[in-house]
Amino acid sequence: MNMNNKLFAQMRAATRNLLHKPQVDTSKVIQDALKNASAMTQAAQAHMHGLSQANGKQHLRTPADVPDMLAELSRTFGHGGAAANEPATLLPGTFSSATFTNRAGTRSYKLYVPSSYTGQPTALVVMLHGCTQDPDDFATGTQMNVLAEETGCLVVYPAQSQQANSSRCWNWFNGVDQQRGQGEPSIIAGITREVMGKYAIDPAQVYVAGLSAGGAMATIMGTLYPELYAAVGVHSGLPFASAHDLPSALAAMQGQLQRQRAYAAQPDRAIPIIVFHGDQDHTVHPTNGDELMVHARDAAHAMAVEPGRVPDGHAFTRTVHKRADGKVHGEHWVIHGAGHAWSGGSARGSYTDGRGPDASREMLRFFSTHR
Repeated sequence: MNMNNKLFAQMRAATRNLLHKPQVDTSKVIQDALKNASAMTQAAQAHMHGLSQANGKQHLRTPADVPDMLAELSRTFGHGGAAANEPATLLPGTFSSATFTNRAGTRSYKLYVPSSYTGQPTALVVMLHGCTQDPDDFATGTQMNVLAEETGCLVVYPAQSQQANSSRCWNWFNGVDQQRGQGEPSIIAGITREVMGKYAIDPAQVYVAGLSAGGAMATIMGTLYPELYAAVGVHSGLPFASAHDLPSALAAMQGQLQRQRAYAAQPDRAIPIIVFHGDQDHTVHPTNGDELMVHARDAAHAMAVEPGRVPDGHAFTRTVHKRADGKVHGEHWVIHGAGHAWSGGSARGSYTDGRGPDASREMLRFFSTHR
Protein backbone atom coordinates (compact mmCIF):
# COMPACT_ATOMS: atom_id res chain seq x y z
CA MET A 1 0.00 0.00 0.00
CA ASN A 2 1.35 3.45 -0.89
CA MET A 3 1.70 5.87 2.01
CA ASN A 4 0.93 9.54 1.61
CA ASN A 5 3.50 12.28 2.11
CA LYS A 6 2.08 13.32 5.46
CA LEU A 7 2.56 9.85 6.91
CA PHE A 8 6.10 9.66 5.55
CA ALA A 9 6.92 13.03 7.10
CA GLN A 10 5.51 12.00 10.48
CA MET A 11 7.43 8.76 10.52
CA ARG A 12 10.70 10.39 9.40
CA ALA A 13 10.37 12.95 12.19
CA ALA A 14 9.73 10.18 14.72
CA THR A 15 12.79 8.31 13.50
CA ARG A 16 15.08 11.35 13.70
CA ASN A 17 14.00 11.93 17.31
CA LEU A 18 14.62 8.32 18.26
CA LEU A 19 17.94 8.02 16.48
CA HIS A 20 19.30 10.92 18.49
CA LYS A 21 18.44 9.11 21.75
CA PRO A 22 21.42 7.04 22.98
CA GLN A 23 21.00 3.36 23.91
CA VAL A 24 17.51 3.03 22.44
CA ASP A 25 16.46 0.11 20.27
CA THR A 26 14.59 2.22 17.73
CA SER A 27 13.22 -0.81 15.92
CA LYS A 28 11.55 -2.15 19.04
CA VAL A 29 10.31 1.29 20.14
CA ILE A 30 8.55 1.96 16.87
CA GLN A 31 7.25 -1.58 16.60
CA ASP A 32 5.72 -1.32 20.08
CA ALA A 33 4.30 2.12 19.33
CA LEU A 34 2.54 0.93 16.19
CA LYS A 35 0.82 -2.16 17.57
CA ASN A 36 -2.75 -2.56 16.35
CA ALA A 37 -2.13 -0.07 13.57
CA SER A 38 -3.76 0.00 10.16
CA ALA A 39 -2.17 -1.60 7.09
CA MET A 40 -0.76 1.78 6.13
CA THR A 41 0.95 2.10 9.47
CA GLN A 42 2.28 -1.42 9.33
CA ALA A 43 3.99 -0.50 6.07
CA ALA A 44 5.52 2.49 7.83
CA GLN A 45 6.73 0.17 10.58
CA ALA A 46 8.66 -1.91 8.06
CA HIS A 47 10.16 1.27 6.61
CA MET A 48 11.28 2.43 10.06
CA HIS A 49 12.70 -0.98 10.90
CA GLY A 50 15.11 -0.66 8.01
CA LEU A 51 16.20 2.81 9.08
CA SER A 52 16.78 1.77 12.67
CA GLN A 53 18.81 -1.27 11.65
CA ALA A 54 20.96 0.95 9.48
CA ASN A 55 21.67 3.09 12.54
CA GLY A 56 23.02 0.00 14.33
CA LYS A 57 21.46 0.63 17.75
CA GLN A 58 20.22 -2.67 19.14
CA HIS A 59 19.98 -2.46 22.94
CA LEU A 60 17.22 -0.87 24.99
CA ARG A 61 18.87 -0.10 28.30
CA THR A 62 15.96 1.33 30.29
CA PRO A 63 12.24 2.00 29.81
CA ALA A 64 12.92 5.51 31.10
CA ASP A 65 14.81 6.22 27.85
CA VAL A 66 11.66 5.81 25.82
CA PRO A 67 10.28 9.30 25.13
CA ASP A 68 6.72 10.39 25.71
CA MET A 69 6.46 10.49 21.91
CA LEU A 70 5.27 6.87 22.12
CA ALA A 71 1.98 8.00 23.57
CA GLU A 72 1.51 10.46 20.73
CA LEU A 73 2.35 7.78 18.15
CA SER A 74 -0.26 5.55 19.74
CA ARG A 75 -2.89 8.27 19.50
CA THR A 76 -1.93 9.12 15.92
CA PHE A 77 -1.56 5.66 14.43
CA GLY A 78 -3.47 3.32 16.75
CA HIS A 79 -7.16 2.42 16.82
CA GLY A 80 -7.90 5.63 18.68
CA GLY A 81 -6.43 7.85 16.02
CA ALA A 82 -9.78 9.14 14.76
CA ALA A 83 -10.88 10.40 18.16
CA ALA A 84 -10.44 14.12 17.53
CA ASN A 85 -14.09 14.65 16.65
CA GLU A 86 -15.45 12.56 19.52
CA PRO A 87 -17.03 14.93 22.10
CA ALA A 88 -15.69 14.83 25.65
CA THR A 89 -18.04 13.43 28.27
CA LEU A 90 -19.25 16.08 30.73
CA LEU A 91 -19.93 14.58 34.13
CA PRO A 92 -21.82 16.13 37.06
CA GLY A 93 -19.45 14.83 39.75
CA THR A 94 -16.22 16.44 40.96
CA PHE A 95 -12.73 15.54 39.72
CA SER A 96 -10.25 17.13 42.10
CA SER A 97 -6.48 17.07 42.61
CA ALA A 98 -4.49 16.40 45.78
CA THR A 99 -1.05 15.22 46.90
CA PHE A 100 0.15 12.63 49.39
CA THR A 101 3.54 12.48 51.09
CA ASN A 102 5.23 9.90 53.26
CA ARG A 103 8.85 8.93 53.88
CA ALA A 104 8.98 7.17 50.48
CA GLY A 105 8.12 10.35 48.59
CA THR A 106 5.30 12.52 47.25
CA ARG A 107 2.76 11.72 44.56
CA SER A 108 -0.21 13.67 43.29
CA TYR A 109 -3.56 12.04 42.61
CA LYS A 110 -6.98 12.84 41.23
CA LEU A 111 -10.24 11.76 42.82
CA TYR A 112 -13.62 11.45 41.15
CA VAL A 113 -16.63 11.79 43.47
CA PRO A 114 -19.94 11.05 41.72
CA SER A 115 -22.83 13.47 41.98
CA SER A 116 -24.90 10.87 43.86
CA TYR A 117 -22.47 10.76 46.79
CA THR A 118 -23.98 12.33 49.92
CA GLY A 119 -21.93 10.65 52.64
CA GLN A 120 -23.31 7.12 52.40
CA PRO A 121 -20.84 4.19 52.61
CA THR A 122 -19.64 3.37 49.12
CA ALA A 123 -16.95 1.56 47.15
CA LEU A 124 -13.55 2.93 46.16
CA VAL A 125 -11.60 1.90 43.05
CA VAL A 126 -7.89 2.73 42.81
CA MET A 127 -6.79 3.09 39.16
CA LEU A 128 -3.09 2.89 38.25
CA HIS A 129 -2.20 4.28 34.81
CA GLY A 130 0.35 2.89 32.36
CA CYS A 131 3.60 4.39 31.07
CA THR A 132 3.41 7.88 29.51
CA GLN A 133 -0.13 8.28 30.89
CA ASP A 134 -1.52 10.47 33.67
CA PRO A 135 -4.77 10.44 35.68
CA ASP A 136 -6.71 12.60 33.21
CA ASP A 137 -5.69 10.51 30.22
CA PHE A 138 -6.38 7.25 32.06
CA ALA A 139 -9.76 8.41 33.31
CA THR A 140 -10.71 9.47 29.80
CA GLY A 141 -9.51 6.26 28.19
CA THR A 142 -11.05 3.84 30.67
CA GLN A 143 -14.25 5.86 31.13
CA MET A 144 -14.22 4.78 34.77
CA ASN A 145 -15.64 8.12 35.92
CA VAL A 146 -18.66 7.60 33.68
CA LEU A 147 -19.24 4.24 35.33
CA ALA A 148 -18.72 5.81 38.75
CA GLU A 149 -21.73 8.02 38.00
CA GLU A 150 -23.72 4.89 37.21
CA THR A 151 -22.65 2.85 40.21
CA GLY A 152 -21.97 5.51 42.84
CA CYS A 153 -18.38 4.44 43.60
CA LEU A 154 -15.46 6.81 44.08
CA VAL A 155 -12.40 6.47 41.84
CA VAL A 156 -8.88 7.62 42.73
CA TYR A 157 -6.03 7.88 40.24
CA PRO A 158 -2.53 8.04 41.78
CA ALA A 159 -0.06 9.74 39.43
CA GLN A 160 3.48 8.56 38.85
CA SER A 161 5.95 11.45 38.68
CA GLN A 162 8.54 12.04 35.99
CA GLN A 163 11.11 12.44 38.74
CA ALA A 164 10.50 8.83 39.82
CA ASN A 165 10.37 7.53 36.24
CA SER A 166 10.85 9.76 33.19
CA SER A 167 8.20 7.83 31.23
CA ARG A 168 5.80 7.87 34.20
CA CYS A 169 5.96 4.08 34.56
CA TRP A 170 5.27 2.66 37.99
CA ASN A 171 8.52 1.00 39.06
CA TRP A 172 7.05 -2.48 39.49
CA PHE A 173 10.42 -4.10 38.69
CA ASN A 174 12.37 -2.49 41.56
CA GLY A 175 12.94 -4.57 44.68
CA VAL A 176 12.03 -1.74 47.05
CA ASP A 177 8.77 -1.25 45.14
CA GLN A 178 7.79 -4.87 45.76
CA GLN A 179 7.79 -4.56 49.56
CA ARG A 180 5.00 -3.72 51.97
CA GLY A 181 5.54 -0.41 53.69
CA GLN A 182 8.27 0.62 51.25
CA GLY A 183 8.57 2.64 48.08
CA GLU A 184 5.66 3.19 45.74
CA PRO A 185 3.39 0.54 47.31
CA SER A 186 3.47 2.49 50.57
CA ILE A 187 2.55 5.69 48.72
CA ILE A 188 -0.36 4.09 46.84
CA ALA A 189 -1.62 2.45 50.03
CA GLY A 190 -1.28 5.82 51.76
CA ILE A 191 -3.36 7.54 49.08
CA THR A 192 -5.98 4.81 49.41
CA ARG A 193 -6.18 5.24 53.17
CA GLU A 194 -6.24 9.03 52.88
CA VAL A 195 -9.31 8.87 50.64
CA MET A 196 -10.89 6.33 52.99
CA GLY A 197 -10.32 8.75 55.87
CA LYS A 198 -11.93 11.70 54.08
CA TYR A 199 -14.97 9.91 52.65
CA ALA A 200 -17.40 7.25 53.81
CA ILE A 201 -15.70 4.36 52.05
CA ASP A 202 -16.87 0.86 52.90
CA PRO A 203 -13.58 -0.85 53.89
CA ALA A 204 -14.88 -4.12 52.45
CA GLN A 205 -15.31 -2.51 49.01
CA VAL A 206 -11.87 -1.16 48.14
CA TYR A 207 -10.37 -2.40 44.88
CA VAL A 208 -7.27 -1.74 42.77
CA ALA A 209 -6.80 -2.01 39.00
CA GLY A 210 -4.27 -0.92 36.41
CA LEU A 211 -2.93 -1.08 32.87
CA SER A 212 0.49 -2.41 31.83
CA ALA A 213 3.01 -1.08 34.40
CA GLY A 214 -0.01 0.02 36.40
CA GLY A 215 -1.44 -3.48 36.11
CA ALA A 216 1.82 -4.91 37.43
CA MET A 217 1.66 -2.45 40.33
CA ALA A 218 -1.99 -3.36 40.98
CA THR A 219 -0.87 -6.97 41.37
CA ILE A 220 1.77 -5.82 43.84
CA MET A 221 -0.79 -3.84 45.83
CA GLY A 222 -3.23 -6.74 46.05
CA THR A 223 -0.42 -9.08 47.05
CA LEU A 224 1.15 -6.85 49.71
CA TYR A 225 -2.07 -5.37 51.14
CA PRO A 226 -4.73 -8.13 51.05
CA GLU A 227 -6.49 -6.58 54.05
CA LEU A 228 -6.87 -3.29 52.16
CA TYR A 229 -7.98 -4.43 48.70
CA ALA A 230 -10.83 -6.90 48.26
CA ALA A 231 -10.01 -7.71 44.62
CA VAL A 232 -7.59 -6.81 41.84
CA GLY A 233 -8.08 -5.96 38.15
CA VAL A 234 -5.11 -6.30 35.78
CA HIS A 235 -5.12 -5.25 32.14
CA SER A 236 -2.06 -6.18 30.06
CA GLY A 237 0.02 -6.46 33.22
CA LEU A 238 2.49 -8.81 34.89
CA PRO A 239 2.64 -11.14 37.92
CA PHE A 240 4.04 -10.15 41.29
CA ALA A 241 7.85 -10.27 41.57
CA SER A 242 8.25 -11.35 37.93
CA ALA A 243 11.31 -9.06 37.66
CA HIS A 244 13.89 -7.51 39.97
CA ASP A 245 15.64 -4.99 37.70
CA LEU A 246 15.42 -3.46 34.23
CA PRO A 247 16.88 -6.37 32.23
CA SER A 248 14.61 -8.90 33.96
CA ALA A 249 11.68 -6.51 33.48
CA LEU A 250 12.23 -6.46 29.73
CA ALA A 251 12.56 -10.24 29.76
CA ALA A 252 9.31 -10.60 31.72
CA MET A 253 7.54 -8.33 29.26
CA GLN A 254 8.67 -10.73 26.53
CA GLY A 255 7.25 -13.67 28.47
CA GLN A 256 10.45 -14.85 30.14
CA LEU A 257 9.22 -14.86 33.72
CA GLN A 258 11.08 -15.61 36.92
CA ARG A 259 8.46 -18.17 37.89
CA GLN A 260 10.09 -19.69 40.95
CA ARG A 261 10.76 -16.29 42.50
CA ALA A 262 7.26 -15.06 41.72
CA TYR A 263 5.59 -18.17 43.13
CA ALA A 264 7.67 -18.12 46.31
CA ALA A 265 6.72 -14.50 46.94
CA GLN A 266 2.97 -15.03 46.64
CA PRO A 267 0.83 -15.04 49.82
CA ASP A 268 -0.95 -18.18 50.96
CA ARG A 269 -4.36 -16.69 50.17
CA ALA A 270 -5.22 -16.44 46.48
CA ILE A 271 -6.21 -12.92 45.47
CA PRO A 272 -9.61 -12.47 43.81
CA ILE A 273 -8.52 -11.28 40.39
CA ILE A 274 -9.87 -10.38 36.96
CA VAL A 275 -7.38 -10.24 34.11
CA PHE A 276 -7.67 -8.87 30.56
CA HIS A 277 -5.00 -9.43 27.93
CA GLY A 278 -4.93 -9.20 24.14
CA ASP A 279 -3.51 -12.25 22.43
CA GLN A 280 -1.69 -9.96 19.96
CA ASP A 281 0.00 -7.88 22.68
CA HIS A 282 3.64 -7.52 21.64
CA THR A 283 4.54 -5.11 24.45
CA VAL A 284 3.62 -7.38 27.40
CA HIS A 285 3.45 -10.99 26.27
CA PRO A 286 0.10 -12.74 26.89
CA THR A 287 1.95 -15.40 28.91
CA ASN A 288 1.85 -12.88 31.73
CA GLY A 289 -1.94 -13.03 31.77
CA ASP A 290 -1.78 -16.80 32.09
CA GLU A 291 0.69 -16.56 34.97
CA LEU A 292 -1.47 -14.03 36.79
CA MET A 293 -4.20 -16.67 37.01
CA VAL A 294 -2.06 -19.47 38.45
CA HIS A 295 -3.01 -19.01 42.10
CA ALA A 296 -6.68 -18.38 41.39
CA ARG A 297 -6.70 -21.49 39.22
CA ASP A 298 -4.98 -23.58 41.88
CA ALA A 299 -7.48 -22.43 44.50
CA ALA A 300 -10.51 -23.07 42.28
CA HIS A 301 -12.97 -25.92 42.69
CA ALA A 302 -14.34 -25.65 39.13
CA MET A 303 -13.49 -23.95 35.86
CA ALA A 304 -15.68 -22.85 32.95
CA VAL A 305 -14.56 -21.62 29.53
CA GLU A 306 -16.96 -19.22 27.82
CA PRO A 307 -16.21 -17.99 24.28
CA GLY A 308 -17.95 -14.87 23.05
CA ARG A 309 -17.83 -11.94 20.66
CA VAL A 310 -18.64 -8.26 20.89
CA PRO A 311 -21.01 -7.21 18.07
CA ASP A 312 -18.80 -5.65 15.37
CA GLY A 313 -15.87 -6.09 17.76
CA HIS A 314 -13.40 -8.58 19.15
CA ALA A 315 -13.97 -12.24 19.86
CA PHE A 316 -12.83 -13.29 23.32
CA THR A 317 -12.47 -16.29 25.60
CA ARG A 318 -13.50 -15.84 29.22
CA THR A 319 -12.27 -18.46 31.66
CA VAL A 320 -13.99 -18.46 35.05
CA HIS A 321 -12.55 -20.06 38.17
CA LYS A 322 -15.06 -20.85 40.93
CA ARG A 323 -14.68 -21.77 44.56
CA ALA A 324 -16.42 -24.70 46.19
CA ASP A 325 -19.32 -22.41 47.19
CA GLY A 326 -19.82 -21.44 43.52
CA LYS A 327 -18.46 -17.91 43.91
CA VAL A 328 -16.24 -16.74 41.06
CA HIS A 329 -12.74 -16.17 42.41
CA GLY A 330 -10.95 -15.37 39.17
CA GLU A 331 -11.71 -14.39 35.58
CA HIS A 332 -9.30 -14.43 32.65
CA TRP A 333 -10.38 -12.62 29.49
CA VAL A 334 -8.24 -13.32 26.41
CA ILE A 335 -9.21 -10.83 23.70
CA HIS A 336 -8.52 -12.25 20.26
CA GLY A 337 -6.81 -9.87 17.87
CA ALA A 338 -6.25 -7.16 20.50
CA GLY A 339 -2.90 -5.60 21.32
CA HIS A 340 -1.57 -3.51 24.19
CA ALA A 341 -4.63 -1.37 24.88
CA TRP A 342 -7.48 -1.00 27.38
CA SER A 343 -10.36 -3.03 26.00
CA GLY A 344 -13.58 -1.12 25.41
CA GLY A 345 -12.00 2.24 26.21
CA SER A 346 -12.60 5.64 24.68
CA ALA A 347 -10.45 6.67 21.73
CA ARG A 348 -9.95 10.07 23.39
CA GLY A 349 -7.48 8.38 25.75
CA SER A 350 -4.19 6.71 24.86
CA TYR A 351 -3.72 2.94 24.59
CA THR A 352 -7.37 2.04 24.15
CA ASP A 353 -9.28 -0.33 21.89
CA GLY A 354 -12.94 0.55 21.57
CA ARG A 355 -13.89 -2.75 19.96
CA GLY A 356 -14.42 -4.28 23.38
CA PRO A 357 -15.26 -6.14 25.51
CA ASP A 358 -15.72 -3.36 28.08
CA ALA A 359 -12.97 -4.07 30.62
CA SER A 360 -13.99 -1.22 32.93
CA ARG A 361 -17.60 -2.37 33.23
CA GLU A 362 -16.60 -6.02 33.65
CA MET A 363 -14.07 -5.12 36.35
CA LEU A 364 -16.70 -3.21 38.33
CA ARG A 365 -19.10 -6.12 37.98
CA PHE A 366 -16.44 -8.53 39.26
CA PHE A 367 -15.48 -6.18 42.10
CA SER A 368 -19.09 -5.87 43.25
CA THR A 369 -19.15 -9.62 43.99
CA HIS A 370 -16.12 -9.37 46.33
CA ARG A 371 -16.55 -7.55 49.59
